[in-house]
Amino acid sequence: MTPSRIPDPHPMRTYVVRKGDSLSGIAESELGARDRWRELFDANRDVLDDPDALHAGQVLQLPAA
Repeated sequence: MTPSRIPDPHPMRTYVVRKGDSLSGIAESELGARDRWRELFDANRDVLDDPDALHAGQVLQLPAA
């Protein structure tokens, strides 16, 4: 018998940073609240050293909404 895969109930989504984006703006549009910017920052520590230093073209992981 082959084990079946259980789908992840909270799959990660991604967001490609555009010129002029901020973590709070992305959090508002993608997560529903500007104050969730820290969740976004924490989920992307591997690519972000500074929450104020986003670069167009960066791909960010979005935590569950």
